[in-house]
Amino acid sequence: MTASKPSHDESRTLSHARLRPSGGTPTGGQPLGGAHLDSTAQLMNAITSQLGSQLSLVSLNGTRRPAPPPLVLVAHGSRDPRALSTVRTLIERVRELRPHLSVHLGHIELNEPLLADTLASLDTGDGADGAVLVPLLLSRGYHVKRDIPEAAAAVPGLRARIAAPLGPHPLLVETLYARLVEAGWRTGMSDAARRADGVVLAAAGSRDPESITDTRRTAQLLAERLGVPVVPAYASAAAPTVAAAVRALAARGRHRIAVASYFTAPGRFATECAAAAPWIAAAPLGTHAAMARLVLHRYDQAVATPEPAPERELASA
Repeated sequence: MTASKPSHDESRTLSHARLRPSGGTPTGGQPLGGAHLDSTAQLMNAITSQLGSQLSLVSLNGTRRPAPPPLVLVAHGSRDPRALSTVRTLIERVRELRPHLSVHLGHIELNEPLLADTLASLDTGDGADGAVLVPLLLSRGYHVKRDIPEAAAAVPGLRARIAAPLGPHPLLVETLYARLVEAGWRTGMSDAARRADGVVLAAAGSRDPESITDTRRTAQLLAERLGVPVVPAYASAAAPTVAAAVRALAARGRHRIAVASYFTAPGRFATECAAAAPWIAAAPLGTHAAMARLVLHRYDQAVATPEPAPERELASA
């Protein structure tokens, strides 16, 4: 959001619109979406997008390449309906970036579809190489290490690769920065003005020490991006709380303290952390364009990582 980009609706128009000439029949007889394209430029853009998607599935010798493994985005789940809406919109953005890729959603808990049901319904035939599960989670922890692998292992015959969690990563830092600017963070400050500012990076929290390490790394990267101290804080399971982190920054002479929301979507924890902000509170990461790119980056990393060779049993002498 630091740069101008088409709106979500505009992006959907370009990638999914019906290609209807003036006669009204979709080009090639195939419906490509629901909106009418009213300009030659839009028409050509849509045709180019569709051709690029189809050609990517054909090898140089003219044979059809195996379908890429489906991407399963694994969300935690929330009782807040805004969370489910956010995740669904994010999935649409991923599909717009990679139209030929089969993208699915599964939740660890609280929302449907549950991950177990999504995995059980996958059709990984048609040459697809298993499935890639991308956690919509920001750090290592119990869900990444136990819940998701166990759900994948419970599906007979499913070959699944589990991607790394989204964080830490520079694309998350850019999203955090953009959300702070949206909330009122001032860019181009003088060094004197910056000495009064500080940020609390509000995260969900975990008892896993690697999760804490990952969040601290993100706080460090954001501090380098902003040029001000960034203190990680947690809504549960770890210390300090947001309120305690605010007090610690104030004790260091930081009087304008913002809260950066290190949550993928709105929910109870994000709302509670924002309420503790003494100055501005940024929105969660949400459907920022960088989030969709990061999901695909983690997917590509997992696909490119060689699978471990199966262990061979030694024959008895």
